[in-house]
Amino acid sequence: MDMSDRENADEPASDLLESAAQCAASDLLDLAAQLAGLAEDLKALAAKPIVPPSTLLLEPDDQPRASSSRGAARAGCI
Repeated sequence: MDMSDRENADEPASDLLESAAQCAASDLLDLAAQLAGLAEDLKALAAKPIVPPSTLLLEPDDQPRASSSRGAARAGCI
C-alpha cells in the first residue's frame, strides 16, 4: 500500500470523525438551550411567593372530604 492509498483509506474515517464532532457540538448546543430555558423557568418560580396551604381561602364546598364519604359517593355513581 503506497502513501496515496493510505490517504484515501483515512478519508472516510476523517469524515466520520468530523461528522461525529458536528453532531456532538449540535447536541451540546441543544442541551445548553434547554438549560437556559430551565434557568429562566426557575427564575420565574423563585420570584413567586410561596403561600402555605393553611392561608388559602377555600369556600365551604371546596373543603376536602373525608375518605369514607368519597367511597360512599363513588358507590352511588356506578
